[in-house]
Amino acid sequence: MDAFDVRDWRRQVFALYAAVRAEPEPAAGHDLWRRSRDELFRDHPASPLLPEQRAGFAGLTVAAYDPAWRFEVEVRPAAEERWDAQTGTDGVVPFERLGTVSLPGVGDLDVWRLTTYGGGLFVPLRDAGCGRPGGGYGGGRYLLDTVKGADLGGDADGLVVDLNFAYPPSCAYDPSWACPLPPLGNRVDTVVPVGELYD
Repeated sequence: MDAFDVRDWRRQVFALYAAVRAEPEPAAGHDLWRRSRDELFRDHPASPLLPEQRAGFAGLTVAAYDPAWRFEVEVRPAAEERWDAQTGTDGVVPFERLGTVSLPGVGDLDVWRLTTYGGGLFVPLRDAGCGRPGGGYGGGRYLLDTVKGADLGGDADGLVVDLNFAYPPSCAYDPSWACPLPPLGNRVDTVVPVGELYD
């Protein structure tokens, strides 16, 4: 993998999320997301899958779409807080809390702003199913990461937070990646049975 491969991966991910946002039916957008990610993970040179994981790859494990886990929520103000995410590959990645969102039946999640080059919003999640068989990746999953294109939309004051699109960070597949994992304000006691699951 080289810098041009990563550039192309990012272009394709940005285009994929733009197509998902343009799809009037969330379930159809989810199907597009699932199929396109399977193709990227299987075929793209910048895939986070290790070579041995690509052999016989039959697709990522993604739960069927459930509209009950889709929310359009307002970002509410929250006290200022800084989070310095320690990563092995990128050093310290600094975030500032922009606000919080409340997901009915799930809990509150902090919305973070990346304060270095690229900027962007970031909403990770670690639910009670993470690390358990049939649940999410043990380290947590991402819901929103706009610096890398993962953005389902929203208006000036709010966000679309659709847990059906929760996905694990690259370090779930390849240990050479070191990814920011959800801090305390992004952990909930609810089991989230949708999104990409981890066997």
